[in-house]
Amino acid sequence: MNANYPAARPRRLRRTPALRRLVAETRLRPEELILPVFVKEGISEPNPVASMPGVVQHTRDSVRKAAQEAAEAGVGAIVLFGIPEFKDERGSGADDPGGVVQRTLRDLSGDLGGDVAVMADLCLDEYTSHGHCGLLTPTGEVDNDATLERYAAIAVAQAAAGVEVVAPSGMMDGQVAAIRAALDGAGYTDVAILSYAAKYASAFYGPFREAAEGAPQFGDRMGYQQDPANALEALREVELDIAEGADMVMVKPGLAYLDIVARVADRVQVPVSAYQVSGEYAMIEAAAEKGWLDRERVIMETLLSYRRAGAGQILTYWATEAARLLR
Repeated sequence: MNANYPAARPRRLRRTPALRRLVAETRLRPEELILPVFVKEGISEPNPVASMPGVVQHTRDSVRKAAQEAAEAGVGAIVLFGIPEFKDERGSGADDPGGVVQRTLRDLSGDLGGDVAVMADLCLDEYTSHGHCGLLTPTGEVDNDATLERYAAIAVAQAAAGVEVVAPSGMMDGQVAAIRAALDGAGYTDVAILSYAAKYASAFYGPFREAAEGAPQFGDRMGYQQDPANALEALREVELDIAEGADMVMVKPGLAYLDIVARVADRVQVPVSAYQVSGEYAMIEAAAEKGWLDRERVIMETLLSYRRAGAGQILTYWATEAARLLR
């Protein structure tokens, strides 16, 4: 039974910061944040991303510094996105032992010593000359099954370089099963898979494509990424990935898809992550630069909304800054 006004006054527990902290239903911690970083081959100094103020394409040296800063702030993980100097139709740099991500993985694995989990994006769009997430058929379609062989090879290359978690983002059917089989077959049974299980064909990715230099040179990705109109399809994708061996699953984007985050979190028994994508970052930074909103409060409010919806981990370009604010 609940009392009614005037005996019941919910504002009593909102009166002071201490009371509000005491009864807060949702909490955000630095170790739940994952920092996406871009590392580019062939540059001598960090290259600012115009559409994402404060975000850069890192050199191998500068990404090590950024990783150390994230570790000191208490960030839980870093996920690497690589930009090779040379691209081809097969995305050969993605599984090259001397490729930019593999070399950076070896650097960070030695530097961080387990204080921060080291993850890597596993896809082909940054590496292919055509900018799609897989190999193409003669007619220009993405060849799902041929692409799985490339994903398997990339997973093994990243594992050999010291990755702890691979994060396949290409939305190919069967990608998790192919990657799990390849990792296990090569003896990397301890490497975990964070699957982009529900990745939507979203307009919020624009700034990321500048940062990762991975925009498709023709067509779009609607044939393999999810339709924004569909929710049940997301649940099916998540269940398929878990059945194939995903250790964690992700919803991307986040803010416009918090209903999907909540439904997935209610449905599954594995950790659920969500990605605060580049378009969200760019909108908030642009509005803050205009003085139209309180930047820090909006950052923290959006991150809290992810946790409230059920995301256990949040990929955000503000991970280091937010972790410092939380501490």
